[in-house]
Amino acid sequence: MAAESPIWRKVNTFSGPVPRSRHGHRAAAIRELLIVFGGGNEGIAEELHVYNTVSKQWFLPAVRGDIPPGCAAHGFACEGTRILVFGGMVEFGKYSNSLYELQASRWLWKKLKPKPPRNGVPPCPRLGHSFTLFGNKCYLFGGLANDSDDPNSNVPRYLNDFYELELQAVSGVKGWNIPEIKGTAPSARESHTAIIYSSKGSYSPKLYIFGGMRGYRLGDLWQLDLETMTWTLPETKGPSPIPRSLHSTNVIGNKMYVFGGWIPILMNEDKSNAFDNEWSCTNSMSYLNLDTMTWNGLVWERQEDGKASSPRPRAGHCAAVIGSRLYIWSGRDGYRKAWNYQVCCKDLWYLETEKPSTPSPVFLVKATLKSLHVAWHPLPAAESYLLQLQPEPTAPASPSALSSNQLSSANPPTIVPLKELQQGAAATLLELSGTAGAQAAQSTGSTALFQLQSGEEAAHTHQVTSHVPSYIEREDTSLKKPGCNESSTENSVDQNAACVAESKHCPLTGPPSTTGLVHTEQDPTANIAPHNQMTESTVKSEPMETELSNDAAPLPQKSQDQDNTTPATLTTTSVTSTKSNIQMGNTELADNQWYDVGIFKTLYSEVTHYYLPPVDSKGNLEPTNSPDYEDLKQQALTPGAAYRFRVAGINSCGQGQFSQVSEYKTCQPGFPGAPSSVKITKAADCIHITWEPPTSPSGKILEYSMYLAVRKNRSSTAVSSSQMAFIRIYRGTKIHCTVTSSQLSNALIDCTSRPAVVFRIAAKNEQGYGPATQIRWLQDTFKPRPPPVAAPQSTDKQPLELPDSTGTLKTKTET
Repeated sequence: MAAESPIWRKVNTFSGPVPRSRHGHRAAAIRELLIVFGGGNEGIAEELHVYNTVSKQWFLPAVRGDIPPGCAAHGFACEGTRILVFGGMVEFGKYSNSLYELQASRWLWKKLKPKPPRNGVPPCPRLGHSFTLFGNKCYLFGGLANDSDDPNSNVPRYLNDFYELELQAVSGVKGWNIPEIKGTAPSARESHTAIIYSSKGSYSPKLYIFGGMRGYRLGDLWQLDLETMTWTLPETKGPSPIPRSLHSTNVIGNKMYVFGGWIPILMNEDKSNAFDNEWSCTNSMSYLNLDTMTWNGLVWERQEDGKASSPRPRAGHCAAVIGSRLYIWSGRDGYRKAWNYQVCCKDLWYLETEKPSTPSPVFLVKATLKSLHVAWHPLPAAESYLLQLQPEPTAPASPSALSSNQLSSANPPTIVPLKELQQGAAATLLELSGTAGAQAAQSTGSTALFQLQSGEEAAHTHQVTSHVPSYIEREDTSLKKPGCNESSTENSVDQNAACVAESKHCPLTGPPSTTGLVHTEQDPTANIAPHNQMTESTVKSEPMETELSNDAAPLPQKSQDQDNTTPATLTTTSVTSTKSNIQMGNTELADNQWYDVGIFKTLYSEVTHYYLPPVDSKGNLEPTNSPDYEDLKQQALTPGAAYRFRVAGINSCGQGQFSQVSEYKTCQPGFPGAPSSVKITKAADCIHITWEPPTSPSGKILEYSMYLAVRKNRSSTAVSSSQMAFIRIYRGTKIHCTVTSSQLSNALIDCTSRPAVVFRIAAKNEQGYGPATQIRWLQDTFKPRPPPVAAPQSTDKQPLELPDSTGTLKTKTET
């Protein structure tokens, strides 16, 4: 009996240069990117295609280096941002045993020359083999060789040899090895599949091989214990899948999903006298629970509107797992003799296997008097997002609290937790890429490029809409005087800014939004607000070598400047919430009631109101699960009010868990906005930081203050935002400052997400300091640089990136 089925979904809307249909190609996943290479139909394809599953966009990256020839039925293994390609058919009758490596962080191809094994010969040219990566080794099994010396003829030879390929860290390989194998090996075959699985709590990886072809289709399952190097035929329960070849096998959780392929007509149509020389494609799917070794068949019924509820039968397709989704693309569904032509599919599907995971907390992009522009990070398996808020009543500040104007410069220097400070307005988060990228981000509808950083970050594309200043991650932090707005985030929220795009998603990067420590000089007004009131932006001034997509968010730069003035004592005023009810017109709202803001397909919302549930005859609220908000009453946001936010992902399997709660406050009038359009450029021995002045409702801007996150001691490594300490590095009326390399040597490398140096800048007018813009200057872990000569030796694992020959810096700004 078939198990309860996951749900297939066809991707009907996408953009960019769609690859031509094909079979024999391969796919790998890097974060939200689906990398497709090789295969063909009328000739072998040579291009590398990338599909961004968040922005739903195809693109052709600008690859360089030792670009391999097109190939089909090749080995394709991926780890991090490194992809290895081995063997395959390069033209009819001609097979390859060449090995190539793609560094997707730079779209750089490199031909590798591994050492031959000490106990044998290297692998012969082949196709249809399996090539599986685990740890620092790739495992090669089987395939089909051509023993003919004449390239125009084909003398096939099925293989069952087994090789290990030892890899070097980050890039390169050491050599081939033929391990000593115990037990009876699987029979020779090609067009089989292989996966590696290690159960939780134990390091005992197993290599599983299923199916294949050796003149007839195979349906056997083999297990190789990679610790003991012993082959076995594991005992399984449940109905095994039909024998097949040219199928796909992928692991999600503890389940191995087998889909499609060529199967014998005997098995397909139950013809008692049929032979295996007749076959057809299938779209049947089964999964094996790798913990219980139980097979389960999956079936789908046709939808009520008559549309297909699953992909049509196919073989030679590609498949890859992103999050909890299994994506498949193209493949062939048969052969038309009348046309002498392979019929290939061109559709893209994904299998939804579970509800979306729990998202990270909502972060603030920008706050105004009557609106809060919030955003959230994308979930790989979410089709839309439910955003909710909860009004949070606050008690007045303690009467014993001093105003910032009462602070004396004679007070001793202190380091004050940000979350205790009361600041004036909310702040903004931006992510820019280099000087050029920063300029591009200023224009409406510009296209930003997001690169892979440190071999881990994947790129993709999106368009920035006019209501978002620059592309980017935004978050709010305010600099303000006691008594002004304050934002706080629960449970150490990660408030990375999101690339905000209309109906498109893009990968997010940036610092966590929890509050940190501020080290300030003598200045009663130089109070830095919590991270959750701050705008963050990431800037990358160095030109990008590679683009993982035609539209992605750029990376950030470093910068810093510090003065040696003595910090003044900062007054803190705590804001407490009261367990009371909120009066909204004639309706009393309980303080634990959550209200829908709406369901969004984007990653952001400019919240100006929320919806009140229906009210019964007694004036009590009635909970409703209806997503139709047309008949519900709206409640507008009010100035100076605090609101708690949470978000949950939704897909075909249902609604996932809500995120942790984050709290933000609308602005009060009079304070200046957050500085924007931050740019960082690199000179020979310093960094130049520029910005554009914000709007100021109450008079002109009196001064700017720039702060740098610094190490509290020489042994500091990665710390959370709540542990960061800041020191002022610039104070003045100019809209630019210079930071020397010796000053940069004191910076803290924030490794809570991607390694970065963190800055904060805010403007002051007659009312006080407004929201701060936080800048994260990303550090390149691929290119460790020596510390400045003048700087003391640091024990940090992630050294600062110093100026290079390009004369520019990689930076990331967050507002």
